[in-house]
Parts: sequence; C-alpha cells; structure tokens
Amino acid sequence: MKSLIPVLLSSLLLTACASYEPTQIGLNPTLGAVSLQTESDTQVLVETIDTREASFVLRITEGDKTPQLVGTTEPMRQQLDKLFRNGMIKAGYVVDPAARNSVQFQLNYLLADVTDTTFSFESKTRLVINVLAKNAQQQFTKSYNANGYLKGPLSPDFATLELDINQLIDKLTTEILNDDELHQFIQR
Repeated sequence: MKSLIPVLLSSLLLTACASYEPTQIGLNPTLGAVSLQTESDTQVLVETIDTREASFVLRITEGDKTPQLVGTTEPMRQQLDKLFRNGMIKAGYVVDPAARNSVQFQLNYLLADVTDTTFSFESKTRLVINVLAKNAQQQFTKSYNANGYLKGPLSPDFATLELDINQLIDKLTTEILNDDELHQFIQR
C-alpha cells in the first residue's frame, strides 16, 4: 500500500502537467542592424499604436477542439515602441515629443496560426505594420508585410513558436528602420 501512494501521486502530477495550456507567450523582439540615416540631429516624434482587432498573437487549432488563444506577457505596443524608438535613435534621429516631423508605427496584424495534428504541427505567421510619417506639408504612408512558415514533428513547443515570431518581427522592423524612402521623407 505504501508503494502505491507515490505511484498515484506521480501519475496525478504528470496528468496535471500534461493538461496545462499556457495563456501567454513571452515575446522579446530585438533591434537588428540599423544604418545611420542622418547626422544632422533631425528631430522626430515617434509613436507606436496597436490597431489589431484581437490582442492574441497565437491561435492553436487541434482537430475539432476550440482554438487556444494565446496573448503576450508584455503588450506588443510597448515592445514595438521601445524597438522603434531605439531604432530611430540608432539611425541618427533625436526622438522629441515636440518635434515637427512625426512617424507613427501602427501594428495592424500579428498572428501565428498553428494547426496541431497527432504527428506534426504547422505554423503560418503574418505580420503587418503600417507607417504614417508627417512633416509640415505632406504625409507618407506605407504598409510593410512579412510572412513566416514553420513545420515540425509532434506538437509545437512555445520556445520554438516564440523564436519564430521574434525572428519575423526582427526582420520586418529592421526592414522598416532601414527604408530609404521613409528616411528621405522624414528629412525633407
């Protein structure tokens, strides 16, 4: 009887761990290589907004079950705002809330759609960021898109999905921050 108790407790703990489904994912995008765009201390107001319809970034579908929706541990708007501010500073701008020229980064869409089957998973990620820049006379708008695809055996682990999403964000934000067309407009 005494040896049965540890076996029952162990199986109960394993069952509890196996049924745990996280509700948040810890994204941590990093700033890629940003080229110096200006040496004239051009002042710019930088703002980041989240215009997505839903705040989750991961939707896991497994057969007929209700999809599991997973948000982020830290709001995406805050993470991207920090990234874009640091990127604009690295590009040579002076970020100033009273600046005449402004750049607004709009997170329009971010979702990793994961299909989980018995023996494999497939993840399709889509990211859309719109940029709206204004100076005294004109405004500039441009939409930037990135898509990611990941396939693997068994069920996906959150670390793999986090890495895939972070890499996609890093790639697109680096592309935006190095866009010559955007910088030419800001410096007019």
